[in-house]
Amino acid sequence: MTPTVVTPPGLRRTPRGRRVRVLAGGVALVVAALGLGPLTATGSAAGPTPVSQGKPAVASSNESDAFPASAAVDGDRGTRWSSAFADEQWLRVDLGAPVEVGQIVLDWEAAHASSYEIQLSDDAENWNTVHEARESAGGTETLEVSGTGRYVRMRGLERATEYGFSLWEFEVHATGDGGTDPAPVPDDEVLLSHGRPGTASSSQHDGNCWECGPDKAFDSDPASRWATEPEVGWTDPGWIAVDLGAPAEISRVVLQWDPAHARSHAIQLSDDGREWRTVWSTTEGRGLKETIDIPAGDNIGRHVRMYGTERAGPHGYSLWEFSVYGTGGDPIAPPPLPPNPGEPMELVWSDEFEGPAGSVPDPTKWRSDPGGGQNNELQYYTGSDNALLDGEGRLVIEARRQETPGTTCPVDPLSGSTTCQYTSGRINTHGLLDFTYGRVEARIKVSSTRGHWPAFWMLGSSFFEDGRPWPHVGEIDIMEHIGSEPNVVHSTLHAPAYFGGNGYGSSFSLPDGQSFGDDFHVYALDWNREGMVFTVDDRVVHTVDREELEATVGPWVFDGRFFLILNSAVGGDWPGPPDSSTVFPQRMTVDWVRVYQ
Repeated sequence: MTPTVVTPPGLRRTPRGRRVRVLAGGVALVVAALGLGPLTATGSAAGPTPVSQGKPAVASSNESDAFPASAAVDGDRGTRWSSAFADEQWLRVDLGAPVEVGQIVLDWEAAHASSYEIQLSDDAENWNTVHEARESAGGTETLEVSGTGRYVRMRGLERATEYGFSLWEFEVHATGDGGTDPAPVPDDEVLLSHGRPGTASSSQHDGNCWECGPDKAFDSDPASRWATEPEVGWTDPGWIAVDLGAPAEISRVVLQWDPAHARSHAIQLSDDGREWRTVWSTTEGRGLKETIDIPAGDNIGRHVRMYGTERAGPHGYSLWEFSVYGTGGDPIAPPPLPPNPGEPMELVWSDEFEGPAGSVPDPTKWRSDPGGGQNNELQYYTGSDNALLDGEGRLVIEARRQETPGTTCPVDPLSGSTTCQYTSGRINTHGLLDFTYGRVEARIKVSSTRGHWPAFWMLGSSFFEDGRPWPHVGEIDIMEHIGSEPNVVHSTLHAPAYFGGNGYGSSFSLPDGQSFGDDFHVYALDWNREGMVFTVDDRVVHTVDREELEATVGPWVFDGRFFLILNSAVGGDWPGPPDSSTVFPQRMTVDWVRVYQ
């Protein structure tokens, strides 16, 4: 078995709705913002959390899919909602239950309202205006208001610019302390649902979702999921329930949806698993990650159920995780997360590739991974011939035009043969270096020619250890380069909910006329529980905030052990095959690889 490489897209998807605000300080600021330098937990902003944060939001219009209503209530001031370029537009948030509202904070983008109203409603139809502004200057506005409602709306009347209405954040704070959650979180709150028995209206078991029973929503494994069965379950209603083992006081429920999510659904409690009462409901579910605060006073039950009454699409209902938090019950402790790296970090593993010319890499650090490629690649990876030391402290992975008799590859357009016409090298550290979190860096000089695809990446160790398939194991592409784009490299994550053409990543370009094949560059990853930062020569390529990823893209599957891979492919769906302009041999030269923890 060989690690599977996904075909990356020609255009990488960046975080949904994300527009980066430019800050001085470069990589240090971004690393620190994610708690990655030093590698510590990310702190939240001072003050209580708005009651609107993470709640379902809708708008009269969106400028594009990149600027959804949800971006204004995600707690991330790097994402925003933006409307169509017209007056009379609105943004509305559903708090889930009536709240006594005392304060509204509007963090406007430059495209702000000159005239607007703040309105409250119990039914999203009849509105009570609690604030009017007729000459707003934009910026960050903190409004003291008074009123009660489940729904809060910013109704934009007149734009201040030629563009639409745009908000980085729309914060609703409850009366009293400016942001009390509907039900205070108990100090001794724990995860109650892990490992507890589940039941469901139906479950999918086929080639598209094998063994997707209800237990998969309660296993604390973000790469497994429950799904309703296509023949009888792709209809309404659909439900999944968990038995907590004993009565419990429920404080919150967290739903991590697959794209097959509910638009209308309820959270219900029961003492016996037969008679149910609804304690929360919505008709504006947005999928992805929903954090639902259960109001105090009617939050005790042994059984908890998600009851879906309207699907958001043609498929059924599917949850990666259904997490119930509170006190009581009969909880089973989930596996603990690995600890974050300490500070200061220390060098724990490295290879400087010292050794005589023509020798193989240190076998106590690397193993060869011979065989064919994936993604319609044309090379055959040899056992050791194509990944050798140069005698000057460097590893050279050489791609050659060299036939390997007895092998089969896709048709080579230059020769017309299905015998593999190219050889290259692929090495990895599985079984020798498998780790979680830290800083990984390598100094590499790639080569650029059409049809060439060098990469420095990581794959989840469970691929080999448990036979778990890709992309469920997770893939971290620290650097990928295709020869037809000599001045561009890519950094990308792949997981069950975002992979292939929907991989979550970004690209980095050198100025015109420069090529990554001209010189060595340091490609690095800083990684902990809270997120990742990818850099090239200390310049940020891509940042991943775990909470934002879960709320806007899909589950984070990067708390397990991963191993390193270096390879240089020929052809494939992404770079395309070699042509008459392609030059061989091509050399990917690695000066060193280092890991810090």
